[in-house]
Amino acid sequence: MLLTMAALVVVGGGLGAAALTHTAAVSDRLADRIAPARTAVGELDSELVSQRAAVFAYALSGEDRYLATYRQNLEAEPVTMARLRDLLADEPAALRDLEHAEALAGRWHNDVAEPLIRGRQAGTDPAELAAVATRGLDTFEALRAEFSGLVARLDQIRDASRADLDRARRLRDLTFVAILAALLLTSVVSSVLVRLTVLRPLERLGESVRQVAGGNFRHRLRPQGPADIARLADDVETMRQRMVDALERGQHDRDALEQQAAELRRSNEDLEQFAYVASHDLQEPLRKVASFCQMLQRRYGDQLDDRARQYIGFAVDGATRMQELINDLLAFSRIGRVYSDLREVDLAEAFEQAAANLSGAVEEAGAEITRDPLPTVQGDPTLLTMLWQNLLGNAVKFRSPERDPQVRVTVADTPDGWSFTVEDNGIGIDPRYAEKIFVIFQRLHPRGSYPGTGIGLAMCKKIVEHHGGTLSLDETYTGGARFRFTLPRPAPPAVPEQPGEPAAESAVPALDG
Repeated sequence: MLLTMAALVVVGGGLGAAALTHTAAVSDRLADRIAPARTAVGELDSELVSQRAAVFAYALSGEDRYLATYRQNLEAEPVTMARLRDLLADEPAALRDLEHAEALAGRWHNDVAEPLIRGRQAGTDPAELAAVATRGLDTFEALRAEFSGLVARLDQIRDASRADLDRARRLRDLTFVAILAALLLTSVVSSVLVRLTVLRPLERLGESVRQVAGGNFRHRLRPQGPADIARLADDVETMRQRMVDALERGQHDRDALEQQAAELRRSNEDLEQFAYVASHDLQEPLRKVASFCQMLQRRYGDQLDDRARQYIGFAVDGATRMQELINDLLAFSRIGRVYSDLREVDLAEAFEQAAANLSGAVEEAGAEITRDPLPTVQGDPTLLTMLWQNLLGNAVKFRSPERDPQVRVTVADTPDGWSFTVEDNGIGIDPRYAEKIFVIFQRLHPRGSYPGTGIGLAMCKKIVEHHGGTLSLDETYTGGARFRFTLPRPAPPAVPEQPGEPAAESAVPALDG
């Protein structure tokens, strides 16, 4: 259809251009040649009449002014003749009439005009001059008749040219009307064909797509219409099939996830049961072992040798460490499960509470703790207090024996939230162990060197991640140890809805599977 319209436009343009060219040519011939030639013939006839009158007046009066008039018209005559020949170059009949008239004019000049002038100048008798003038009357009348015939021929040519111009204009108008009608007919036919071959298949495709978008993912799209629309429908069908496959996989994954969630709930229940057993049933035998070993040492200490007392000490120490490990493990397992009271927490208050809990160790070590003003965050106050207590306690515990410990806490406001650093001047941490120190019960020093079970930093990392932040060791710091952690800002308060305003729709619509 597009090729047909293009061909129609090209053919119509060619016909229209040809009609316009023909009309312009006929109009130019009439306006630029015939009409000026008709005017020039009149001018030439007037010049000859003026020459005759001037010659006769000079012959009668002898005044030079008449002779000047004759000479002036005589000089203009060849110019007019030459212009006429140019204008009538494409008109051979008119050109022949002009040549006859030119020959008669030359005869009249030679036989009448010039003899009269010479006779008057020589003083010839006026009667003889009158006889010469009388003899030239026939020649001049024949000349005038020739010009009249030329004028009549030019009038015929002009009338024929006007008729040609009218026919050319009618042909031009008819051509453009035909082109316009053909274009209109082609447009109507094109509209009908587009409606039948393009729009209807697109409407059917759109209806099928709307059914799929409405949740009927089992509705198949059948390619129809032109090749492009069929390819589009095939692509949409491929996309629908992929969506169906993705939904089926998603349903399968949801089923598996629900099964895993159920298993996780059972595991959590088992973990809570284990925690209960660990906190009650396991610790009670440990307390008895430690208590009876201590009683055995007090009552029979004088009957035991040094090796026996050493074994008893090992047993008491082992039971005590087992109790510490169980308590730390319980505390670690409760993060995010038992401690989940989220509220706005003033970190300064949590920091001061942690510092107060460590006041004995801080005073004993002679430590100096400084901090920046701390913000308010969303979190659990108990967990955040434990975070500060573990970070500050580690900074005091792993101090350098060569200098008093100094702990510096800084805070920075970043686009992602609050960024904190806890920096000390202690013994530091080898960057090779930057990840190992956050693993539960991982120690970098022998148990006799520093107290603790090695769970503190693991608890700190879990607390920070539970609050949506990150915790890491600054491996570039060499003056001790520097830990960085982030916490998000509190969410802005929800704007209450105005009466009469509909609730905002969810940004992500639920997928109807």
